[in-house]
Amino acid sequence: MMIKETSLRRDPDLRGELAFLARGCDFVLPSRFKKRLKSFQQTQIQNKPEKKPGTPLPPPAPFPSSPRPPSPVPHVNNVVSAALSINIPRFYFPEGLPDACSNHEQTLSRIEAAFMDIEDQKADVYEMGKIAKACGCPLYWKAPMFRAAGGERTGFVSAQSFITMWRKLLSNHHDDASKFICLLAKPSCSSLEQDDFIPLLQDVVDTHPGLTFLKDAPEFHSRYITTVIQRIFYTVNRSWSGKITATEIRKSNFLQTLALLEEEEDINQITDYFSYEHFYVIYCKFWELDSDHDLYISQADLSRYNDQASSNRIIERIFSGAVTRGKTVQKEGRMSYADFVWFLISEEDKRNPTSIEYWFRCMDVDGDGVLSMYELEYFYEEQCERMEAMGIEPLPFHDLLCQMLDLVKPASDGKITLRDLKRCRMAHIFYDTFFNLEKYLDHEQRDPFAVQKDVENDSPEPSDWDRFAAEEYETLVAEESAQAQFQEGSFEDYETEEPPSPSEIVNKGNKIVTSSLSEKCGKLQSVDEE
Repeated sequence: MMIKETSLRRDPDLRGELAFLARGCDFVLPSRFKKRLKSFQQTQIQNKPEKKPGTPLPPPAPFPSSPRPPSPVPHVNNVVSAALSINIPRFYFPEGLPDACSNHEQTLSRIEAAFMDIEDQKADVYEMGKIAKACGCPLYWKAPMFRAAGGERTGFVSAQSFITMWRKLLSNHHDDASKFICLLAKPSCSSLEQDDFIPLLQDVVDTHPGLTFLKDAPEFHSRYITTVIQRIFYTVNRSWSGKITATEIRKSNFLQTLALLEEEEDINQITDYFSYEHFYVIYCKFWELDSDHDLYISQADLSRYNDQASSNRIIERIFSGAVTRGKTVQKEGRMSYADFVWFLISEEDKRNPTSIEYWFRCMDVDGDGVLSMYELEYFYEEQCERMEAMGIEPLPFHDLLCQMLDLVKPASDGKITLRDLKRCRMAHIFYDTFFNLEKYLDHEQRDPFAVQKDVENDSPEPSDWDRFAAEEYETLVAEESAQAQFQEGSFEDYETEEPPSPSEIVNKGNKIVTSSLSEKCGKLQSVDEE
């Protein structure tokens, strides 16, 4: 069959098409070729750009001297993609950045030598401290190591089982956060839940020299462990998911603080997470509010905190489940001790990032992620009513709103976001204005230049929570000492209903004042009371 049009004949795409047809079969049927050619011409017309008048035609393509059809050229994008995929280095290491210089065999040799010094090369949970040091880990990793190597089932860990476990861990996990998660988490889990911390913290209670007095008061072990767990999640679990990931561990100071337990004998010097004095303050505050001592407080109980300083509307929001974490379901009309830990820290330290998020969730009534003007007015109405009952003339809402907008300086007019409150560094004044009358009046009477100085001061100082806990602890110990001196004259067998005070133990030669709390409350509940 003859093709008379020179332009078609010289078109390289048509020649390529003819070449593909020729390679596909020994001969080409005329009807089949005509159909193929028509389809090709229609495609060329559709893809041809619109030509303006006076535009010269493109020069014809030179006809190749060789009759051999040209090979199809590979697509340029494929070449670029292949080159990029080869040249881009790996940048995501969920299990930590591998260290090419680390000598795992040398570490395993030290572990094997440490087991040689133990009788029968079988270590219990206390002797695991030597193994932890041989691994280059902090002392209080020993309980997680013991459990991960199967020691909980047999009561000991053999050298062979531990080395097998540790070799596998070193090959798959390359930094402390990833290793810690692997040791504590349940099998096939990559995050930590609250009950995963119980063995670690029970070992701290049993072996730390600063908590030896608790050996004679086991009824407070679970309360102390609950407090520490809630403080860990309050600070570390920034996602509010109820599960701590390796990334959150890396961004926190938890592992560094855990390592300090080995160096510091006075556990009260470690104010982050582990301080017994902080636990003592939190538990005593809860015990004062828990009038029926059922280990839960009601909405009416919580409203009595700090002489009813918090408004009823904000307390209703707390009990509505606005600040629950993960899949936790708020028990209707009741707050557990674990939830009270979050409330107390948030109430007394409104500069803390978690506290800012806590109260933002409470004030965001419609849950749209911004505090609108009607939400601010809703909470300020009760403040006005309480001030009028006290004989104080409240500031009109419009004037107060202008002050708050100048304070926060939101990015969008009429809408205050969580980012705005964190950026302004004055969130504690903002929140107290709308639902804590006592602190709001204190802010009003304070010198504004002193407030600005506090905001601009970047020097490391104790947090609001640390200051509150220290002051309250001194007050509680003084009250307890005065009450004990009064009671010693009339009662020989006096029993207090509060946890033992470390200062009392030191002053009285480590004599523990036992508690009748366990008898009144019955069986102690588990650490995870949510």
